[in-house]
Amino acid sequence: MRKLYEYMSPEASGIQIMEANDGKDLFMKGLFIQGDVKNQNGRVYPKDEIQRAVENVTKRLSGGETVMGELDHPEELQINLDRVSHIITEMQCDGSDGLGSLKVIDTPMGNIAKALLKAGAKLGVSSRGSGNVNESGRVSDFDIVTVDIVAQPSAPDAYPKTIYESLFNMRGGSMIYDIAKDYTHDKQSGAKMHLNKSIIDFINELKLR
Repeated sequence: MRKLYEYMSPEASGIQIMEANDGKDLFMKGLFIQGDVKNQNGRVYPKDEIQRAVENVTKRLSGGETVMGELDHPEELQINLDRVSHIITEMQCDGSDGLGSLKVIDTPMGNIAKALLKAGAKLGVSSRGSGNVNESGRVSDFDIVTVDIVAQPSAPDAYPKTIYESLFNMRGGSMIYDIAKDYTHDKQSGAKMHLNKSIIDFINELKLR
């Protein structure tokens, strides 16, 4: 078994950003993983593999499990709680494709994701899972762990940026995280205004729009 990550750009996934509860809740809905086509990683996910993997996620959700995702493109399969930005609320199949919905939640990385989206950053999704891949790129025994939010640079064919590392590697990046943490605990403070301004600088730094 090997770790499998499949990025879907905002354009390819047709991601829709939806608000609810007077703008307090934010959802991303669209294509989470594509089947029966060779993707940019040279892999093909057969329809039955997609359907089984999506069904497993649906069973986890209906069984009461909280399926969390991150604002990042991590290298491991386990969830990093300090990077959690959203929860998967729904997954279903449409032919050989897996469609889904996620809710951005009130965590430091979730607040950063909301600010990025509202500031116009290009954010896509990336499935994170495991499976076997044969010599022709055909995937078998596929299992979806979660679906993450990742940032797409404006340059054509550019690989998704790793937000968490980029944030802490840039000048003032740790301050943005601290502001997002403050905003989680105190909605009435000036943290939101400072967060939005800092996020715009972050977007410009990584060329995310």
